[in-house]
Amino acid sequence: MEKELQLRIDKIRARLVEINVDACLLSTSVNLLYAVGQVVNGYYFIPAEGKAWLFVRRPVGLESDHLLYIRKPEDIPGLLGEAGVTLPDSLMIESGEISHADWLRLQACFPHTRLVNGTGDLRYVRSIKTDYECERLKLSAKAHARAYQQIPSVFRPGMTDVTFSIEIERLMRLEGNKGLFRTFGDMEAFMGSVLTGDNAAVASPYDFALGGAGDPSNPIGANGSLLKEGKSVMVDMCGNFTGYLDDITRTFSIGKLTDKAYKAHQTAIEMEDRIQEAMKEGAVCENIYDLSLAIAAREGLSDCFMGITQQAKFVGHGVGLVINEPPVLALHSREILLPNMVIAVEPKFIIEGTGAVGLEDTYIVGKNGSEKITLVEPGIIDLMKV
Repeated sequence: MEKELQLRIDKIRARLVEINVDACLLSTSVNLLYAVGQVVNGYYFIPAEGKAWLFVRRPVGLESDHLLYIRKPEDIPGLLGEAGVTLPDSLMIESGEISHADWLRLQACFPHTRLVNGTGDLRYVRSIKTDYECERLKLSAKAHARAYQQIPSVFRPGMTDVTFSIEIERLMRLEGNKGLFRTFGDMEAFMGSVLTGDNAAVASPYDFALGGAGDPSNPIGANGSLLKEGKSVMVDMCGNFTGYLDDITRTFSIGKLTDKAYKAHQTAIEMEDRIQEAMKEGAVCENIYDLSLAIAAREGLSDCFMGITQQAKFVGHGVGLVINEPPVLALHSREILLPNMVIAVEPKFIIEGTGAVGLEDTYIVGKNGSEKITLVEPGIIDLMKV
């Protein structure tokens, strides 16, 4: 991992030079995992030029030429001085993720330094994956696909969505899923959601494509609804098998669905195919989202695309160390796609009286198109016929 981690640090340094900031100080778990290769309780000081220094509080027992143990962040400036490092005039920190109290504490540690919010910059750096990261995502996607292919085997008539979800979660764990669903922002979930019938249309406070009532302590996904004949069952479980999170959604049915449901699902498959072709180097995210809107309008499905009462204004999102990395294929998103960005595309529809249909797959952006890495049958599978 030494060369891989150096490549990531070099990417951070390039961003520092680009925005004219002297150094950064990482402290959140995801950014430390990205730059250090493991989660630690501490801080990673990365200057635009010179050696990076890791300051650790926990765990004990780590060793490195540029690792120092500290009791508190106030120790950092003095230790940098002892190492001959000039304190920076400007310092990028994760203001968008740390508490205001932590921000004030760091400002007191570096009283003559201008603190810069680097949350967006660090998320941008992480959005362009290294080849190693792409391989980790491919491995995760393969394990994820193996679990999804087994889903029909655990269905039993009379199940609730919660019971079905538990059985799917077990399949996922047996294939190596870590059971950790990392998100950016104040959103919580276990491993994903199972949505059946009218519950699929229930709005959630979370910024996911579809909601589901869940329960007051976790307002997303399954709510105890019975899996009834004539209803769809949408399975959207996070694929965290390697620490890197891919995303797959597939739709199942309990018996036959309505003609509108099958039409909408086929439209979602076409939408994914068109988006796969459009997702290439230089493409503008909003333009790809507009493409999805045009297809939904052509088929007369605009009113149920990405929800009914609360329609999500995106059709895809980046994935990586968290499930919602940039870029986002969304309204007003002028981000430009670059090779090795990894994006989950999720065109979904709500059919009243039936439930959710559609799918989601994960793609690696290339120069002339994108590579699908989640290889699972895209059509609706009737659980009563398996």
